[in-house]
Formats: sequence, C-alpha cells, structure tokens
Amino acid sequence: MSTEWRFLFICLFLHLLLFFSISESTHPQFPCITPTPTNSDYPFCNTSLSISARARSLVSLLTLSEKIEQLSDQAAAVPRLGIPAYEWWSEALHGIAINGPGVSFNGTVSSATSFPQVLLTAASFNRSLWFKIGSAIAVEGRAMYNVGQAGLTFWSPNINIFRDPRWGRGQETPGEDPMVASAYAVEFVRGFQGGNRKGSREISGAVGKKRVLRGDSNGDELMLSACCKHFTAYDLEKWGNFSRYSYNAVISNQDLEDTYQPPFRSCVQQGKASCLMCSYNSVNGVPACARQDLLQKARTDWGFKGYITSDCDAVATVYEFQQYVNSPEDAVADVLKAGTDINCGTYMLRYTQSAVDQGKVKEEDIDSALVNLFSVQMRLGLFDGDPANGLYGNLGPKDVCTEEHKTLALEAARQGIVLLKNHKFLPLNKSRISSLAIIGPLADQPLLGGGYTGIPCKTESLVEGLKKYVEKTSFAAGCLDVPCLSDNKFDEAVSIARKADVVVVVAGLDLSQETEDHDRDSLLLPGKQMALVSSVASAIQKPLVLVLTGGGPLDVSFAEEDPRIASILWIGYPGEGGAKALAEIIFGDYNPGGRLPMTWYPESFTHVPMNDMNMRADPYRGYPGRTYRFYIGRRVYGFGHGLSYTNFAYKFISAPNKLNLLRSINTVSSKKILRQRREEVNYIHIEELDTCDSLRFHIQVSVTNVGDMDGSHVVILFSRVPKIVKGTPEKQLIGFSRVHTVSGRSTEARITVDPCEHFSIANEQGKRIMPLGDHTIMLEDVVHSVLVEI
Repeated sequence: MSTEWRFLFICLFLHLLLFFSISESTHPQFPCITPTPTNSDYPFCNTSLSISARARSLVSLLTLSEKIEQLSDQAAAVPRLGIPAYEWWSEALHGIAINGPGVSFNGTVSSATSFPQVLLTAASFNRSLWFKIGSAIAVEGRAMYNVGQAGLTFWSPNINIFRDPRWGRGQETPGEDPMVASAYAVEFVRGFQGGNRKGSREISGAVGKKRVLRGDSNGDELMLSACCKHFTAYDLEKWGNFSRYSYNAVISNQDLEDTYQPPFRSCVQQGKASCLMCSYNSVNGVPACARQDLLQKARTDWGFKGYITSDCDAVATVYEFQQYVNSPEDAVADVLKAGTDINCGTYMLRYTQSAVDQGKVKEEDIDSALVNLFSVQMRLGLFDGDPANGLYGNLGPKDVCTEEHKTLALEAARQGIVLLKNHKFLPLNKSRISSLAIIGPLADQPLLGGGYTGIPCKTESLVEGLKKYVEKTSFAAGCLDVPCLSDNKFDEAVSIARKADVVVVVAGLDLSQETEDHDRDSLLLPGKQMALVSSVASAIQKPLVLVLTGGGPLDVSFAEEDPRIASILWIGYPGEGGAKALAEIIFGDYNPGGRLPMTWYPESFTHVPMNDMNMRADPYRGYPGRTYRFYIGRRVYGFGHGLSYTNFAYKFISAPNKLNLLRSINTVSSKKILRQRREEVNYIHIEELDTCDSLRFHIQVSVTNVGDMDGSHVVILFSRVPKIVKGTPEKQLIGFSRVHTVSGRSTEARITVDPCEHFSIANEQGKRIMPLGDHTIMLEDVVHSVLVEI
C-alpha cells in the first residue's frame, strides 16, 4: 500500500470511529424545542433576531474545546446547550447518493430517484429541466431528513470545467463551457435550496400549494444547502506522477478569469449557494483551501454568504502531501485564516488546540468559522424547534420516488441523449422488425448511474427496455466485462447478430474506466471493444446501431467513418429512466435533441500533458489548446453537436446592427477616450462602463422544422469577437434555448444578450475587455454582425 493510500486509510478509519462515537440515534434531535428549559430561552433560539445575531450569540456560549469539536463534518453535540451532533456531509449530485455518512437507505426510505449523471443532463441545454431536477432532489432530501436518513447540507453540484477528456470525474460536471456550467449551477442550486427560477422564495409541487418562505427579509431561509465544488481549477485525479492530493495547477490570470472562475462566481452571485468546497490541488503554488485571496474574493466581491468546507482531508494534504507548511498546526492555521470554515475529516479536531497553544490560531479565527457554520444551520431551521412543525415538516417517504419524479428522470434522459450519426436508419419501425440482437457487456446491467449514485426507485437494463418493443430480443455480452481484454465471446455475439433483423451494439465506459481517483490514459474504446463492434459489423452485412455509454469523450472515428455503422447514440450515464428513453428514441417515440456539452477529441490528444492547464493554443510548442473555444486540432465531434430525426432552417428576426458604448462609459474614461483619436481605441475595459443594464438587447430567431417529425431543438448562439488581444477565443457561447418544434412550422426563440458578458473577453492580465468592431453572431450557418463602437 502506498504512503498516500495508507495515510488516507488512517484518516478514513478515524473519521468513521468519530462518527460512530457521536451517533447515538438514527433519528434527528433538535435544539430550541419548547418547553425544554435547557435551551429554548437562549438568544440563539429567538427567531425574531437576525440570523447573524443568533449565530454570534451561540458561538459566545461555547468553550474553546466545544468550538474545536465543531470544526469537522461530524460536529460534536453540546449537551449542556441542548445541541445535538450533526453530520455535514451528504451527497446529491444527481439524486440522493450513498456517498458520505450523512445519508442512509437503511430505513423507511430504501431508494430515491436516480436522475441522469450531470453531463447527460447538461446535454439537454434546458435550464428549466435543471431547476426541476434540483427541486425534486431537494424534496426527497428533506423528506429523508425528516425520517432521520439524511442531513440538510449536501455537497453538490460539481461545477468544475471538463477541461481534459481523460478526467475521471468529467461525467459529474455540466461540461467544458463556462457559460453552460454557470447556468447549470444557478438553476440547480436555486431549485435545490428552495427558491424559484427567478430567485424568489416560493416553493410548490410536492410540498403543496405555493407559499412564500418566512425568515429574514433578504430571503435567508433554505430548504436544503447546496455546495458548489471544487473551488478551484480541480480537474485531475491520477495521471502519470500527478495526483489530485498534491497537484499544483499553474493557471494564467486570463484562464482563471474566463474559464475556471465563472461557474463559481455565478453559483454564488445568481444561484446564492450557501456552501463552497475548496479543492485538494494547489493553485499557482498555494493549496486551494489556503488561498485567502480566492476564498475572500468570493465573500467580498461576489457576496458569498455561507460556509466553506474543505474536500475530505484537504486540510491534511496541505502538510502531509503538498508540504506547503512545516507542521499540522501550520496547515490548520493557514486554512482557517484563509477562510476555510470546516474540515471534512479529523485534522482540525486533532491539531487546532495545539495550534492555539502555539499562538498560530486565535480563538477569533475559530469564532468566524463557527458563525458561518451556525448561520447556515439556522437558515435551514435547525434552531427553530422541531422541523416537523415547520414549512417542510409534512414531507416524508410518500414524497420520495413519486411518479412525478420518476417521469422527470425519464424526461431528463430523453432530452439529454445525443444522436451523433444517422444515415437515415433511425428511427426503426417496430412493425417491420421481428427480431433484435443486443450486444455489449453493459447492455444487461440494471442501472447506468455513474459516480455519486444512490439506490434507484427502479432498475431496468437496456435489454429489458428494448425488449418491450421487440419481444424476440436476444443478448450476448461479447466481452466478459467493460475492460474487454479477450475476444473469446465474440463468436456468440456474431451468431445472434446474424439471426436478427436489427443489431444494437452497446459499447463505452463505466466506473471501472473513469471515476474519482482514476483518469483514463486513452480515448479509444476500452480493450477489444472496437474489435467487437467491427467484427459484428463485418459479419452481418447490414447496418447496425452503436450505443455509447459513459461520460468521457471517445475517439470513435472508426465508427463515424464506417458506413456499416448506420447510427451512433451517446447515452452517457442515463439513470433509472435511461433504458426506456433509449428504446423510445430508437423506435421513434421520441425525437432526440440533445447536444454534446464537450468536445470529442481524437486519440492523438492524449499526447497533450494532462497537467498543462493552459486553455489557449500555442502552435509554437505544438500545443493545440482546450475546449471548443481554443482548440485548433481535429475533432471527432464538436461541442454542441447533435442530430435530430428532422431538419431545421434558421433566420434572425430581430437583432441590432450597432451598439454604441459612449453613453455607458464613466465620465473619467469618456474624457480620456475623447482626447484620443477614435481609431486608436480598439477596446473598452468593462470596469470603465457605469452600467451594463442599458446595453442589454434581445435576439429573436426563427426555427423552422422542415422535416416530417415534431421534436424539441436546442438553439445555440455563438459569437466571434475581433481578435485584438492574444488569446482571443475562436468563438464563444452567448446563449441557448430549447424549443419545441412542429413539422412544417416555425418556432421563435428569444435570447437575451449582455454585451458586458457575452461580447467581452479576458486579456492577458485577467481583466475583462470588450473589443470594438464587428462582432459576428452565429446560429448554425446563419450569421449576423453587430458593430460595437464609441
């Protein structure tokens, strides 16, 4: 066992030991329950006071040792104040998950709705869907809390940028584009924390009729607490000699501003997330949990109001793996002073007292962290008495795995599945097909959930889903497992394929190939899977359908170029509704409309060092860049690629031709510009604008379904800005909207453009600038030019 793993094993053992020592009951206990005289008269129980006043009052009553015992995810009880132990760590990435000690399925609730993995949900490009999923998971989470099977603080979502296609956790993210990741973060967090899509504090649906939440006038109350992670620039698990526990991400100011930070800024500013998780890695030489400038920027510049947790044992790694400091006490001191409030693990429990004794930590540093922690608990109602009497007290097992939620999981899978290739083969006509062969080691698996999955309400394999359309359906694995190291099962696969009218081969990835702590080395199909697909295709002498699973991009150039492979579908990790959704799409009961939220690179991309964090291409050193915004190499499939069973035509209905900035520029900058010749000015700093609101405009587009099948369609708008600084993107996303279309008819979509955001880029110093000149707006092959001038 490596030193790294031995250390983590010890930390995990101590973590579990602590958990069992403080967990006296599976049922929650609550402070401030009247008429219990031990605590109900304390100011922290007085709901007429502000949250901050109550939290500070509580902290003032604690002894130093009691304070230190709150600095772990498994916070200790304070019996003399009637405060029970609390487990901060629960997970809900795409449904209530088994990861983390805060959730248990051993009780009244034995399962929860399993939605598609985030990357597939992101492929829907549907903001309202993302919000609904967050809301549904929140209902189930609160219901499980009410019966003692979950906490109220969940460490989701993962909004890191899917920078490198080999990353094992890219499946957990909304993809490679900062705007999409930002939009997903905002919608999921708003839904999860109990708001509505406009950010106000109404709830509806399973909770009952619409009600406005009570609490502080600024809408402090939370249904659940969401945590945007991993802050920041975390996107490497284990590659070569690099490990997430010790990796130093070297990032330019330009890339930090326009790629790595936007999702977290949006999560805080628009989503109002109540938690951030700092990551294992260092950022430019300083461990993320000790980066005071970044953590405090979230509070002071972005308005973050919540708590900051370390990733699990990420305080320990500051000393143990990164050797950034000279002692465990220094590690504790650095992260507390930087703004980390709580440690997932036991490191702070073990070393904070000695750090205080050595003068490295002041009690006020601990107090600041505890105020943040208790404030979030109070916003959740944990100090308002018995939650059974509160707004969400009526939620329970009846609100988990509801038909509404299961239908939503199915709809998410439908909308996310991407048709990558189709030579007029799909959809199949079930009345003309008497037999079906399904091949692949994943085809008979009951659930393709991906990482951070719980126990689903129901399970159904892809074979079972397709068999409902064609009774005479046969199955052969073709490979023993996903690694597919042997071809000794090929003959059986070829045999059933020859006897069937139609053949579906399921290939791709599972968690043996990509997961937490495991990155891929290759972008090709694992082992002999490619040979399996080709063997079947050459043996049957008829077109086949290839279904690809997993999150990471795959180089399937062989299949794209092979005419015998008529259709290719990417289903990601589709969750509990995936089998039904795939069958509906293959047989034409649903028209696919998903779009790839990431670039699919060729195998040659694996020559690019995974630890190179630069986004921009550098031809002088043979560096091709990353993501559709900067990558200049060959693509297997591009970002936004996705076909339909119908065709579309586009037209701009309304969009401005010019945009004048002069009236929006602040007085000082305006005078400076007027003293210059206008031709000498080729960009404006965004900070020079007094307001961006007056510059916003709407683009109205028409989408005409010119085919013979109804279906939803994702409208994606890109812009290309004048290349006046080094590192200008090739293009960048400025808006998207999913619309329903009817055959032979036109549908209109309206997209709001904020020039300060969508027409701006980051310069080499990491400052946002808006280039002057012609900005080209692109909708598929239709373009419109907007002249930005002063």
